[in-house]
Amino acid sequence: MSEHLPVLMNEVLDTLEIKQDGIYFDGTFGRGGHSGAMLKQLGSNGRLLAMDKDQDAIECASQLFGNDDRFVIRQGSFTMMAEMVDSLGLTGQVDGILLDLGVSSPQLDNAERGFSFMKDGPLDMRMDSNHGQSAAEWLATADEQVISEVIRDLGEERFHRRIAGAIVERRETEHLQTTLQLASLIEKAVPRREKGKHPATRSFQAIRIFINRELDDLQVGLEQALTVLKVGGRLAVISFHSLEDRIVKRFYRKQVEGNRLPFDLPVQHEKTGAQLKLVGKAIRPTKKEIECNVRARSATLRVAEKIAG
Repeated sequence: MSEHLPVLMNEVLDTLEIKQDGIYFDGTFGRGGHSGAMLKQLGSNGRLLAMDKDQDAIECASQLFGNDDRFVIRQGSFTMMAEMVDSLGLTGQVDGILLDLGVSSPQLDNAERGFSFMKDGPLDMRMDSNHGQSAAEWLATADEQVISEVIRDLGEERFHRRIAGAIVERRETEHLQTTLQLASLIEKAVPRREKGKHPATRSFQAIRIFINRELDDLQVGLEQALTVLKVGGRLAVISFHSLEDRIVKRFYRKQVEGNRLPFDLPVQHEKTGAQLKLVGKAIRPTKKEIECNVRARSATLRVAEKIAG
């Protein structure tokens, strides 16, 4: 099993303010780093609920915490958060939620999962490899304009048209089946490199996000968090790129502002419809953490607290 260093561990625990008898939800179990730390702070009456799309993560959870009565995990997207919590009779009782977005180190390091452009493996990229269309299947049939738009919008790649054209041209004579095939094609299609960044970085990110509906899932998960949390409960989200962070910032801002009322209208704060308040500013890894875990360098943690039901 590949080592996975949980990002912003201490900051997550501090901002969630773990209570011994609290109820918490980890929507992206991964390899259990954050969950394990939360369980250590929970008492015998505390509970930790968890989810993950990845079957490997579910198996890892069973090995690590399968005998802990305080812990329960289900396979699936955190868009199923409300359903899971409701099935346990805990709606509106959750003290804290963590969503650690992106891909875990074991997923990147396992060439068979198809997330990495540095190792050769099947061009898959699915978080749940048993469901949905793989990256190879999508690239084999998708319209050139659609591929271009995905790489532009989800990868913020300036050479999206060149890359999409190269993919469509190549598939006329050869199926793209492996990660290194795609990475090599992109490398040749991109005329200029960003310093310190592989030419395929943005495109791989875009395709992965699209295949797994990550931004759609994030929006749904954030909305469900409002239902699941108790008043005073906290929502902590770790994002790794600007698209995710932008969605989180906008969602927080909307819920903090509530209904837009006339500036000079005398009205009590609780009547504006605001449901959240921000907890501090955005938190980023220290230089020391980045030195220990280079994958933490782009992480941003934002935390908000529910103030109204």
